[in-house]
Amino acid sequence: MRITQRAVTLTSLQGLNRNLESFSKLQEQLTSGRVLSAPSDSPTGTNRAMQTRGEQDATAQYARNISDGQAWLNQTDSTLQRMLEVTRRVRDLTVQGSNTGAMSDTARQALASETAALRDSLLGLANTTVAGRPLFGGITAGPKAYDSVTGAYVGQAGPGAEVLRRVSSTDSVRVDVSGPEAFEADGVDLFSLVGRITSNLTADPVGLVQDLADLDLVMNKMSSALADVGARSSRIDGEAQINMDQGIALQTRLGEVEDIDLPNTIMRLQMQQAGYEAALSATAKAISPTLMDYLR
Repeated sequence: MRITQRAVTLTSLQGLNRNLESFSKLQEQLTSGRVLSAPSDSPTGTNRAMQTRGEQDATAQYARNISDGQAWLNQTDSTLQRMLEVTRRVRDLTVQGSNTGAMSDTARQALASETAALRDSLLGLANTTVAGRPLFGGITAGPKAYDSVTGAYVGQAGPGAEVLRRVSSTDSVRVDVSGPEAFEADGVDLFSLVGRITSNLTADPVGLVQDLADLDLVMNKMSSALADVGARSSRIDGEAQINMDQGIALQTRLGEVEDIDLPNTIMRLQMQQAGYEAALSATAKAISPTLMDYLR
């Protein structure tokens, strides 16, 4: 087999081009910090990266759901605590009014006026909103949970009307407490009861004894709702930590697929550069001198 000068030259150039291509690829990886710049770099790696990014998107959505749920529960907790404080003041006034001893009509009227004002305050708190939605209204599309005048519940609550937030691929957490769950006990709701107390303070002081018993039942219901909110808040805080850990793990996994090993890449680049320079030197010696070199 006859080896021509042209064949030697082409083979040498092909080898140099392959070396230069490898050198250029390592330079590109070092500059971008990524192993994968195109799907053709590694179809398997690209598939793993796409799956990991999909999981990252889901984790980010769960994080937003958790944040929203925490806002709901925190607002519910603070509102219920404030409403309990106001209700305790109503109870104090009821105890004072139930004293059928020497209390003037003027004093009873003052107690009734303060109780009426406290009822308005309770209704205002019960209509607290989060992102434009009533806190105790369930899944209602309306702006309020309770009618501001009558105190009637106008929200939408009951089985299937809970406000849920999905916090993982397998778990959802309820973030709301409906008005009836928090403010009703044995068929008596807080707002009608406080209205009745306001009336009985002046019209029927004897009836305040039963009102006081009913008020204690409602307050126990409110305390139970507050404890339930605290338990769910702790649960969603735990989910937040799990979600954050998951996000870190996914980022690490993606880095293992896409990011370069910097020390290893630098070492390979230096070796490739040395190999390319050696190939240039060997090629220069392998190609025979031309006729002009002999004539010099």
